[in-house]
Amino acid sequence: MITIETLCVQVGNVSAVDVQHWIDSAWLRPEGEPGAYVFHDIDVARARLIAELTGDLGIGDEGMPVVLSLLDQLYDARRQMLHLRAVLDRPQAGDLRTRLAALLGVPEEG
Repeated sequence: MITIETLCVQVGNVSAVDVQHWIDSAWLRPEGEPGAYVFHDIDVARARLIAELTGDLGIGDEGMPVVLSLLDQLYDARRQMLHLRAVLDRPQAGDLRTRLAALLGVPEEG
């Protein structure tokens, strides 16, 4: 866990004012209270993403909630697919794999 000052250093080219704006806009959700925020690795990754989106890609305040929401949905779908794959990779999931393939219209291996 790190402080806002350390976060700014790790992200680079980001001020505490920028980070506070991201928190106020609910783009970044650290633990703690104003003046005593604590950031985890996931917060650092999200701050880097926000810095890239605002700086390199020029995404403004109006578009940022949409972009972050879409990215969050994409990451959630990816995480769910990884969980599904883990279940389907189990030896006892043979029948489930067959039924799922049929539902998806995947031709049988043969």
